[in-house]
Amino acid sequence: MEIVVALIPMFAWGSIGLVSGKIGGSANQQTLGMTIGALIFSIVVFFVVQPVITIQMIVIGILSGLFWSVGQNQQFHGMKYLGVSVGLPVSTGMQLIVNTIAGAVFFHEWKGSRDFILGFIALGLLVLGAYLTARQDDDSGVETTNKLFDFNKGLRALIISTIGYGAYTIMINAAGLDPMGIILPQSIGMVIGASFFAFKKVKLDRYVWTNMTCGLLWGLGNICMLLTMRQIGLAISFSLSQMGIIISTLGGIYLLGERKSKKEMRYVIIGCLFVILGGILLGYMKA
Repeated sequence: MEIVVALIPMFAWGSIGLVSGKIGGSANQQTLGMTIGALIFSIVVFFVVQPVITIQMIVIGILSGLFWSVGQNQQFHGMKYLGVSVGLPVSTGMQLIVNTIAGAVFFHEWKGSRDFILGFIALGLLVLGAYLTARQDDDSGVETTNKLFDFNKGLRALIISTIGYGAYTIMINAAGLDPMGIILPQSIGMVIGASFFAFKKVKLDRYVWTNMTCGLLWGLGNICMLLTMRQIGLAISFSLSQMGIIISTLGGIYLLGERKSKKEMRYVIIGCLFVILGGILLGYMKA
């Protein structure tokens, strides 16, 4: 059952890039709308569950929300520069390396040589899969959509995004606080951070309000990941959540019209298979 819950973020988070891409708007509008949606989700959860919220939860929650807003804002920028089908897999690979190593090494979630061998094989499969789904065929002679973007700016944005996302997950895991209690202060920190990026740049128009849908998806994925993080650890729970690149990559191609050459499509299919194999191996480790 834990693995089933751990896979919910895969579908929820894997759909965010597609939904925001369909809705449109700038990266700042998307971030602000998403955080408002996440705040609404957390308020509903708070009144339904009525968890105890401590001072520590408020401080850690707001700080993690601020770091998340940096990560999400820069990821949106990265997807603008690279496209969803390239930007999200690259972002995923970076996050997998940071969070898996943190969980295994700093939080001692892997015990013995078996866990480390299987864990790093699974991580290798996931990162290789992410690389292949984002790989471009420069010799195809076909002007794909990806060639119209700016790779250097996109990569810089995704490096900053990885730092923000890594701090958000590692901080919460280190604190070991109740997920139900921390999501409300966390979403407040997210809104504060998003408002900083949007200050004097964004008007509260339809792009902001419609991107609230992404916040509801993120909130669902977030609460499931935080719950499973306490049960199966950061390394496995986060890695499973990032299998959503299968959804975002294929969706970016078939729903958002991001063109691929035949060779690139073969890379995508092989990459998705590697991601699935990596996820199965992580599930086997837990079993």
